[in-house]
Amino acid sequence: MLRAETLADRTPQGIAGEISRLVAEGVLAPGDRLPTVRRVAADLGVSAGTVGAAWRALAGAGVIVSRGRAGTFVREERRDWLSRRVHDLAGPGAPTRLDLSLGTPDPALLPSLSAAFSRVTPRADTGRYHDQPVLPELAEVLRETWPTSGVEAITVVDGALDGISRVLEQVVRFGDRVAIESPGFPYFFDLLDVLGAQAVPLELDREGVVPASLGAALARRPVAVLLQPRAQNPTGASMSAERARALVRVLRGVPGGDRVTVVEDDHSALIGSAPDVTLGRWLPAQVVHVRSFSKSHGPDLRIAAMGGPARLIERVVARRMLGPGWTSRLLQAVLVDLLTDPGAVARVRTARLVYRDRLDRLASGLRRRGIDVGDPDGINLWLPVADERAALAHLAASGMLAAAGTPFRIAEGGANLRVTAGAASANIPVIAEALADAAAAAPLVR
Repeated sequence: MLRAETLADRTPQGIAGEISRLVAEGVLAPGDRLPTVRRVAADLGVSAGTVGAAWRALAGAGVIVSRGRAGTFVREERRDWLSRRVHDLAGPGAPTRLDLSLGTPDPALLPSLSAAFSRVTPRADTGRYHDQPVLPELAEVLRETWPTSGVEAITVVDGALDGISRVLEQVVRFGDRVAIESPGFPYFFDLLDVLGAQAVPLELDREGVVPASLGAALARRPVAVLLQPRAQNPTGASMSAERARALVRVLRGVPGGDRVTVVEDDHSALIGSAPDVTLGRWLPAQVVHVRSFSKSHGPDLRIAAMGGPARLIERVVARRMLGPGWTSRLLQAVLVDLLTDPGAVARVRTARLVYRDRLDRLASGLRRRGIDVGDPDGINLWLPVADERAALAHLAASGMLAAAGTPFRIAEGGANLRVTAGAASANIPVIAEALADAAAAAPLVR
């Protein structure tokens, strides 16, 4: 399996990286039993401690699993409900010292759901099946804070991806093209695959989608454009008002641009430091803006708000009546409480400042090592690396995890890791050093 003459790097990182490569390429299959630590150490001419450290890194990364005296095996956990793109983003499920791979908020920074439930449930109302799908008091709060005044219609859905998928189902037909950011959110790519749509990649810079890239994409006549205006996942980039106006000019300047539906995913609305920006300010009849509360108030709330032209929003509402019908009114009441209770509001405001500080400190530490990650917002940053597999193996050997960049791209080019920097609550200079070392890790010998 491993031979000294073909393995140039016999450090724990090098050994772990080679095993990881063999698993990824199918040379080692799920369920295969690995040789003993002593056997591998003898074959490679290294100490048992070196191989043991590699094995611990692989176990921490979820590549292998120990079954005591029965031996060590390639992990064979099945997740058939996850696509190939998303599978590796789900995390190994094994304990690790620091997991920066998940893209989820820090639980310690979320407002208390139990307190909100204790205030809401005594006055919860069952309601009727054909009541309005949005509680009037929630609709009022949402309209007061929406990034555009006078939005035609607002509803709530079961999370941002639920809303985005339902809008695209209304406007996309099999074979249609959809312009989408690359790098972008892997679930969006999977959604387009399910719809039978062709993804047209949009190039990004520090202010979001590059106008020339949008112009080139519009020449291919997409029916929709899918954007993340703030804290873009995975890069953390936020769109400026000037960039938004430039994109609007591009849309207005091409034949048929006024018939393109723009869907905006504001997934980090209340924890992002960048101001609200939406193309709906200039194109209200074309833009559906989706605002999620998962990262600010808790993923298990499963609530996002969606506003835009009534002709689209009402079609989504009508279609949902043949499925879930409405988003739980009890959960809507909890969200109203969280958006208006002074303590909960202060908690979210503090979280925004803490995330800002964590990203700033980690980005500064990386810049000191010569790695520029821009000015990321929200909870993620996009780390350029020499080789993704080598970088992941290096981090795993240090007891850390990040997400491989490949699932976030539909266009070729570059090697990166997505790092959920918002989860880095302590020892940030040490984390920055480990990330910088991983970024410089040489490609593994094949």
